Amino acid sequence: MEILLKYFPELTAAQQAQFARLQPLYEEWNSKINVISRKDMEHFYERHVLHSLGIAKVMDFKEDTHVLDLGTGGGFPGIPLAIMYPKVQFHLVDSIGKKITVVQAIAEALALPNVKAEQARVESLRDHYDFVVSRAVAPMTDLQRWTHNKFNKHYNNKLKNGIICLKGGDLAEELAATGKKSRVFPLNSFFEEEFFETKKVVYMAMI
Repeated sequence: MEILLKYFPELTAAQQAQFARLQPLYEEWNSKINVISRKDMEHFYERHVLHSLGIAKVMDFKEDTHVLDLGTGGGFPGIPLAIMYPKVQFHLVDSIGKKITVVQAIAEALALPNVKAEQARVESLRDHYDFVVSRAVAPMTDLQRWTHNKFNKHYNNKLKNGIICLKGGDLAEELAATGKKSRVFPLNSFFEEEFFETKKVVYMAMI
């Protein structure tokens, strides 16, 4: 928890309490359904929670923004972002049902009414969103193809509606293949831990 307060000292008491419950909840569920590697569980707040909140360093979502977390896995980045932004609506989607079982249980345990978790493929979704977030789910060209018709046409945030994803390594070739301009935010400019040395947030406008 200390690492979260180091970078987000403005967290309310309620948010701190929710974040503090995350690791025990994931440890309990991980013993039944493996959604996080045991090695990563030792660095849970750094490698999962703070990493997810890297998006919050780039985009301060306004109230009533609608966000799709595509390929959420065990609930990242969606669950930490939903705690950070209680007045933003998050739709967490994954094709693997047992992962969604974990996400639903954790959202319920934390009393997160702004989270909807669903087992689905993106092609089947009928809703429209302001942003699509993801964490190392697929190349940007795939994210573009899957979501190009899923965005609201009007925007209220400082960035136009689009894709915001967490990625690592050299992205030059991957981003060039999209044919669109992207903005890359190195996370080591926000977080000093070694884990973030090669981690990035990538934003691409889709409207």
